[in-house]
Amino acid sequence: MGIKTALPAAELGLYSLVLSGALAYAGRGLLEASQDGAHRKAFRESVRPGWEYIGRKMDVADFEWVMWFTSFRNVIIFTLSGHVLFAKLCTMVAPQLRSWMYAVYGALAVVGIMGPWYLLLLLGHCVGLYVVSLFGQPWLCLGVGLASLASFKLDPLISWQSGFVTRTFDLQEVLFHGGSGFTVLRCTSFALESCAHPDRRYSLADLLKYNFYLPFFFFGPIMTFDRFHAQVSQVEPVRPEGELWRIRAQAGLSVIAILAVDVFFHFFYILTIPSDLKFVNRLPDSALAGLAYSNLVYDWVKAAVLFGVVNTVARLDHLDPPHPPKCITALYVFAETHFDRGINDWLCKYVYDHIGGQHSAVIPELGATIATFAITTLWLGPCDVVYLWSCLNCFGLNFELWVQKLAEMEPLAQIETSLSEQMSRRVRAVFGAMNFWAIVMYNLVSLNSPEFTELVVQRLLLSGFPRTTLAILFVTYCGVQLVKERERTLALEEEQKQDKEKLE
Repeated sequence: MGIKTALPAAELGLYSLVLSGALAYAGRGLLEASQDGAHRKAFRESVRPGWEYIGRKMDVADFEWVMWFTSFRNVIIFTLSGHVLFAKLCTMVAPQLRSWMYAVYGALAVVGIMGPWYLLLLLGHCVGLYVVSLFGQPWLCLGVGLASLASFKLDPLISWQSGFVTRTFDLQEVLFHGGSGFTVLRCTSFALESCAHPDRRYSLADLLKYNFYLPFFFFGPIMTFDRFHAQVSQVEPVRPEGELWRIRAQAGLSVIAILAVDVFFHFFYILTIPSDLKFVNRLPDSALAGLAYSNLVYDWVKAAVLFGVVNTVARLDHLDPPHPPKCITALYVFAETHFDRGINDWLCKYVYDHIGGQHSAVIPELGATIATFAITTLWLGPCDVVYLWSCLNCFGLNFELWVQKLAEMEPLAQIETSLSEQMSRRVRAVFGAMNFWAIVMYNLVSLNSPEFTELVVQRLLLSGFPRTTLAILFVTYCGVQLVKERERTLALEEEQKQDKEKLE
């Protein structure tokens, strides 16, 4: 109930006013904290000179982000530009060979960046999983795929295999884990699709074309083999109307996001501040809540920028890659929480949906989530923080189903039926607000640190109760209502679009 129900405009206006005011207030607290802490001894390593002409320093705590747009920037631009150029020439001259061009260029780029021995190492894993796929046993393919993935995550095999990289540079470890991990997932997808469609007789060449597509190689996103093969095999692909405009718009948004993050880090040191817990403990509650929230928003922006750049190139190649993850601001259910839509699609197709079915029964859902987060733990690299993150999010996903089942029973179902649709929407938004902060806390464990998360929980939920806790939940409730209104509007627009198509 209440999903498609509109709330009064005045009420939504009040929610907008409360939310914008709260964000501005928390932002002012963070700005003041960043200014006060800029010269602290604990900040020296990660707050470096930035815009010196106005005396602003910059938060450089995120090693990957800094490397992407400083020392490694020219390499990214050069390799992706080369891919786009050669892809365009091949599409014009010999479109039937474009998939081969993608693979050859990608393999040469990997050799140039990581060295020939690293390429041979990945070819060994590709050939191994291809041979396993010939047996036609999905359980064997998945098992060997997970064993192959474990070899890149656990010692002593990871130490031995990392020795195959003959280059030495700042992002060597990041590119090694990204290229090898995604290679294993792609090879496993190929093997499972080969088992599911034995009549199609996929070859080793198909696997290599799939794996060495450069834009997806190091950082994803991952497309399942069936989708990639169907799209890249089109001899004369045709762009939908307005596609080039959408590609330019996406590229422009990625550039704007990069510039916005650069500006943001000159004023808000959201990644450095959590490293000094004594300083964090002196922050007002509103600034602390904003700090926790902004850490998750930044991680989403980082993923959105990465997906945006890669997806722009992929769409120029006539592919339809996975979309960027849903913004954390719009999340209030665990079922939609993920920071990599490609891996989420991979896990859902081969593990989660396969075991959980319709995700309506408690026991199968429990088994599906445990299996899914076990594989996710292996993907992220087993350690105490990842174990904790997996357990918390696995519990959150199951707890949602348990609450849903409980709400469908008497007397709760009867109570909701007696409510108006607008009131039902308001009640659900209250639970959505509490769920939102559970999502924030559970993911802050891995995105920042368990110690910082513990401090946030202590301040906002325990020592801050009831005043701070209820104030934050009310602000979050306003945000959830605005998100629900946006979802309602989009759903109505989609229905109108479908009705119009039927009439035509």
